[in-house]
Amino acid sequence: MTQHRKGLILDFGGVLTTPLLPAALSFEQREGLAEGALLTGLYLAPEGVRLTEALERGTLTQTEWNEAAGRLLGIPPDNLMGRIFAGLRPEPALIAAAAAARRAGVKVGILSNSVGLAPWNLYDGYELERRYDAVVVSEVHGTRKPEPGMYRLVLEELGLRAEECVFVDDTEQYLPPAADLGFATVHAVDPARTVTALEALLGIPLTGDEPHRVTS
Repeated sequence: MTQHRKGLILDFGGVLTTPLLPAALSFEQREGLAEGALLTGLYLAPEGVRLTEALERGTLTQTEWNEAAGRLLGIPPDNLMGRIFAGLRPEPALIAAAAAARRAGVKVGILSNSVGLAPWNLYDGYELERRYDAVVVSEVHGTRKPEPGMYRLVLEELGLRAEECVFVDDTEQYLPPAADLGFATVHAVDPARTVTALEALLGIPLTGDEPHRVTS
């Protein structure tokens, strides 16, 4: 008999939303930046990495990040984070799958590296506190993925062990630390493939109206 997982932990941006990269590329076009300038400047260059990690830990505010990142990129800082991700939209397949999992008795949590909560809030409109059993955002706790403590926080809130859970993230480098703790992991690249992988690991259909746990 297959032992199915009974907890589902989801990254937010790029999993419950549309992919981050197209939004970033659209931002570059709107701002007149060279293709790749945003990712290179903020997520590969050492100073950009330092700023982004500080933002994720909550030691830098979003406003401070906007100012510093704007200087690095040579563009206005006003609501920079909101401008970068203005093209993000909800990802209906994963949102529906998470809801279906909860209806079937699976505990579902969110584990997200923060981009700051003000003045622009990535999570607005998603009703996270109502729709999910646990919500762990990095800046609130002073840690970030891929640090093991970040994963343990959501396990504590769900009351589950890593061996009982599936972790889904669109950033591949965040998966091995979760697997080392005992999670089953899914790299979110294509929504349909992600849902199929989750159905196998959880033992339930996630696309119907009334899923029931599979027992065999």
